[in-house]
Amino acid sequence: MSTHAESAPTTLVPAASPAAGATKALGIGIIGLVLTALGLFVSDLRSVAFSYLVGISYWTAIAIGMLMMIMIHHVFDASWSVVIRRQWEHGIASFKWLLLLFLPLLIVTFWKPGSVWPWTDLSHVISNGETVGHDPLYLKKSAFLSIKALFGATVVFYLLWWWLSARLRKASFTQDSDGDPRWTLMNRVTSAAGIPIGAITLTAAAIYWIKSLEYHWFSTMYGVWFFANCVRGALCVGVVIMVWLQRRGEYRGVLNTNHYHSIGQLMLAFTVFWAYVTFAQYFLIWNANVPEETFWYNIRELNQDGHTNQWWWVGLAILFGHFVIPFLLLLSYRYKVTPVIIRRIAYGILASILLDLCYNVLPALRDSHDNPQPFLSIRLLWVATSVVGIGGVCVWAYLRSFATTKLIPIRDPRIGESLTHHE
Repeated sequence: MSTHAESAPTTLVPAASPAAGATKALGIGIIGLVLTALGLFVSDLRSVAFSYLVGISYWTAIAIGMLMMIMIHHVFDASWSVVIRRQWEHGIASFKWLLLLFLPLLIVTFWKPGSVWPWTDLSHVISNGETVGHDPLYLKKSAFLSIKALFGATVVFYLLWWWLSARLRKASFTQDSDGDPRWTLMNRVTSAAGIPIGAITLTAAAIYWIKSLEYHWFSTMYGVWFFANCVRGALCVGVVIMVWLQRRGEYRGVLNTNHYHSIGQLMLAFTVFWAYVTFAQYFLIWNANVPEETFWYNIRELNQDGHTNQWWWVGLAILFGHFVIPFLLLLSYRYKVTPVIIRRIAYGILASILLDLCYNVLPALRDSHDNPQPFLSIRLLWVATSVVGIGGVCVWAYLRSFATTKLIPIRDPRIGESLTHHE
């Protein structure tokens, strides 16, 4: 692969119809979702619901990351990422389907309160022996922590992400036809308003869906932690798509070494950013030593009898898989610009993001002694089927969109700079 563009792109539309691939992806997705549903006959409802929450949060985080990367691209008027932006635009076609796939959790919560979020059942007994309805901390947060508020907020989150995605996609795709630069201006305006909307909604979503599973816990870093995972997921999926399209021959003359280097630099930057946010949260809680904050980490390290539990090892795996290993690998210029290697790094980070979500969600399931349920259990099977099932639907949405437009934004004002991108 040359440092400079090999030639003008020889193909600006998909070389082969992805319809068969889309159908296959949807089939795999349906199988995964059916297997997850069948888990209700093998495990208890809460175990399956928590596992499904991990899966829907994982793919929603990646979609949010793609949306944020597109808006950041427009606000900064970036040139190098124009040829990559189109693939993220296809990826955010999944929001309406993610909303549909989130509904089972909301329906279960209405049908059987407390199945996922304990505060939805006022009679649920918490660790201090009180019920949720008589818990002072819950009463202070009851306007925020209610079933109606959860349902309404979740629908609003997805509708806002869907609306922003529709505006960005319409302007970008239409510009392929008429070349009018006003579409670029429209996307810049949308992005300027959309970034704060995205920041607020992704933070609120992380608090509602994940953090509130243990609503006694306090952390001001949680939204930023979730944002770091969102963007890292989007960058890694972007790398996987880049390598896939290049191997198909469709990105011949489009990508060059410097595109890989630039996205690799962002992967490195957000690896450091994730580590900073995660360490800052841990250090501040450890240093303050306030019981309302420290318990969250304590249950992820020790059982009530003082013995180390399985989650302590998961925490170590996250430390090395999420930061140490990718950080050291991404320091290398050669690794960043070698497609096979950077794709492997991307897969490793994507796996670590999933593990990080498991670490944040699953320990909220407790046994009768208030110890977190072990990491190695049948719940991991339902996590896997949920990730495959929801992921299959997201890939299907991507491939359907992929078949409808040009491969790259051929009339974007900065497409020439992107095709000849250099460091």
